[in-house]
Formats: sequence, C-alpha cells, structure tokens
Amino acid sequence: MLGLGQMGQTSDNLIRTRECVINLPSEDLVTHVDRLALTTGKNPVPGKKRDWGYRHEPDKFGVAGLTAVKSLCVTPPRVAECPVQMEGVVHEFRPFGKNVSANMFEVHIMKLHVDETLLADGGQRPHIDPLRWRPLIMSFCRFFGLSGEVYPSRLAESNFMKFVSQGTTAPSTSSSDPE
Repeated sequence: MLGLGQMGQTSDNLIRTRECVINLPSEDLVTHVDRLALTTGKNPVPGKKRDWGYRHEPDKFGVAGLTAVKSLCVTPPRVAECPVQMEGVVHEFRPFGKNVSANMFEVHIMKLHVDETLLADGGQRPHIDPLRWRPLIMSFCRFFGLSGEVYPSRLAESNFMKFVSQGTTAPSTSSSDPE
C-alpha cells in the first residue's frame, strides 16, 4: 500500500501506467537521494510546489548520479545502486484524505530483487539478514538509518516544511494557481 500526494508526477504515472518499481536505498546512498530534494517530474511545476522551492527535473537518475537498469516484469527502470528493488503493478487506487490531496495505491509485487550480500547464510528460505541491511529511512523529511539521523536533508529546511510545521510559506507568486 502506497500513499502519494496528487501534486507529484509519480501519482500520475502510477494511474497512467499502473506499474512501478519501489527502490529501497541503503544509508550510503543518502547524498544521492538528497539530490532529488525539491525536484519534480511534473512540468509545469504546480504552484504550491513552486512556492515551496521545487523545480522540474526530467532526468532524476542523472541529477542523483544513479544508474537505471531494465526491469524484468514492468516498464519503469530499477535503480542499480539500491540493494532492494520491487517491481510492482497497481491493483487498485483511489483518492483519500480530508485535508490533503493524496492517492492510495494497492501495489502487487511481481518481482523482488535483493543484493545477495544482504541475505542470511543458510536456511531453507532465503531472507534478508537484518544485521546486514542498513536501510535509509525518511521520516518527516529527515534522513535516518537504524542508528539515528544520518544526513541533513535539504527538504527538511525547505519552504514546504515551514508550511507543514508552521502553516506558513514564502509569499505566493501564483495566488490564482489552484494547485
């Protein structure tokens, strides 16, 4: 189950193609992920996002310094550097939220890719060894690993977070823009 805001291109892509890849980065990829802060694939950038400091970026792989790899079951590419990648298809979706514009997506995983160095030794069924997997976690626009905060996020300092935490943002240059 995924919940995504309606202002981003990802929601539109999931509705249009009904396919996705969920790439799970490790802590060591934090600077690559942070390069994506305040970027959107949506062009033109919705007014609210523009006010929050977002810019259109058509090549997110390039700006992040990551490598696209062909998926086996779906059209969207995987991120080669991410140690866990899940290829999925959207089974159902619907809008949700009373005070937010968001979509809920039920995604069925068709293919799971896991870096073999993360797998536990032995056993009848392969599984990820939690002592080997160091996932990057974003919580309220801040980056965390299993041992605490790992990197200062540009998104956490953005006008978006000022809006979320204080209800204020930079003066709107697009007050007539409904988004």
